[in-house]
Amino acid sequence: MEILSTHLGAYLFIFFARVADMSLDVLRLLMLMRGRKLVASLIGFVEVSIFIVALGQALSGGMDDPYKIIAYAAGFATGNFLGSLIEEWLAVGHLSMQVYPSTENVDELCTRFRDQGFGVTTVCGCGRNGERTILFVLLNRRNLKIATKILDTVQPGIFFNISDARAVRGGVFPVPKSRLIKSK
Repeated sequence: MEILSTHLGAYLFIFFARVADMSLDVLRLLMLMRGRKLVASLIGFVEVSIFIVALGQALSGGMDDPYKIIAYAAGFATGNFLGSLIEEWLAVGHLSMQVYPSTENVDELCTRFRDQGFGVTTVCGCGRNGERTILFVLLNRRNLKIATKILDTVQPGIFFNISDARAVRGGVFPVPKSRLIKSK
């Protein structure tokens, strides 16, 4: 650990340890939200171990080195950002999408969603301007871009909302492309 004996080495260590710690924190929270308690616990163990080492290094020598504080804070911010990028890349879990199309686009949207392998449930609702058909689409997070592309193609500017679905049982989802290739 000779690198820690130099000021620059200590700053870099604090920064990168904090980036790792906070990236793991984001992933741990994601796993907790998805009900994956064991994975979250294991990530938490590694996360807090890194945190203690980084904090110890930041506090060594007292609080009279402002660059250690800057490295610590910059690592925190960067770790949050990097963690959110990793979370988007992993796309773990499911989403629930409610779509409020104009009457003339309901059938086309249902057809396009179903052609892509999505399950769609339609429900009749009543809004300020009268009856509407609401589409409920449950999807894997990794398929969100496909779903929003369908919406933008059929009815640009369509009103929809998306929320996390903590637990899913059954349903219809697109088959991953790797399975499509193997089955041919």
